[in-house]
Amino acid sequence: MSKRDLIAIGRSSIDLYSQDIGVPFKEISGFNAFVGGSPLNISVGCSRLGLKSTLLTAVGKDKVGEFILNFLNKENVSTEFIPIKENARSSAVLLGIEPPDKFPLVFYRDNAADTLINIDDVNNANIANHEVLLVNGTALNKEPSRGATIHAIEIAKKNSVSVVMDLDFRADQWEDYRSFGHVVRSIISKVDIAIGTEEEVLASMLKDSSQVTIKHQQISSPEIKGDLNKSIEGLIKLGTGILIVKRGKDGASYFDKNLKRKDIKGFPVKILNVLGAGDAFASGFIYGLIQKWSIEKSIEMGNACGSHVVTKEGCANFMPTLDEALKIMNK
Repeated sequence: MSKRDLIAIGRSSIDLYSQDIGVPFKEISGFNAFVGGSPLNISVGCSRLGLKSTLLTAVGKDKVGEFILNFLNKENVSTEFIPIKENARSSAVLLGIEPPDKFPLVFYRDNAADTLINIDDVNNANIANHEVLLVNGTALNKEPSRGATIHAIEIAKKNSVSVVMDLDFRADQWEDYRSFGHVVRSIISKVDIAIGTEEEVLASMLKDSSQVTIKHQQISSPEIKGDLNKSIEGLIKLGTGILIVKRGKDGASYFDKNLKRKDIKGFPVKILNVLGAGDAFASGFIYGLIQKWSIEKSIEMGNACGSHVVTKEGCANFMPTLDEALKIMNK
């Protein structure tokens, strides 16, 4: 049996995006219904680029779960390993769009089905039959999804499946911000490639809560103080093979195990909505990884995909096709 390209593990949701661009959240008059969740976005992004993509999440026995699964099936993302958790709910996120720098979001994840992914679900997902495993920081915030994610990484390592980790620090999903850093540091040596924003890298090395302040009154978007270079060095020394730091309009940088840095320029565009751009980046990067491109070219592909999505009003629903991404790369 030929291997599939990607299996992503973690959260999924219905995403309700403001129909009123630029309007403060409290004045929103209506929402558009899309889908989201970082692993879901990445699996859809990879599928649109032509990869054979699988998602391991979980949904509740509810209409939102049906909505999510219907979208994934239409996008040719394999849903065969997605369990339905009858005593849980599919999650939801409400999102505002106030460009250029305010994108408030509110998570509804009490008893979220995807937090109940367990070791048995991972064992059923045939991770060994994939080239890349994509794991996600938010899935590490509670059990049983934390143990399931770590178990998935262990299976991948035993079967020569590349492990890519999207750090995905969502502050309001952690009772103690420092726990995020503790868990990330405990597994980072098993990760081949880690991807995160500057703030997510800082959060990964966070040990003191006084380093955290909240900007724009968004608890899900903290501002973390610290020495970025020391945090990068700290993660690399813990054993991850490559660390990619996303820098928004400035593109991305990557660091190898010897701390050698390489900067890859982005593709400047007029920003409508930054939410989902990082997931588009990961999709493009993983596409390059599967094609055995260089790290530099793979990051360039990620930058192209990210620049496409920041001009759109949603995440998974607006991931670029291969032709659209290559057109940006070749401009």
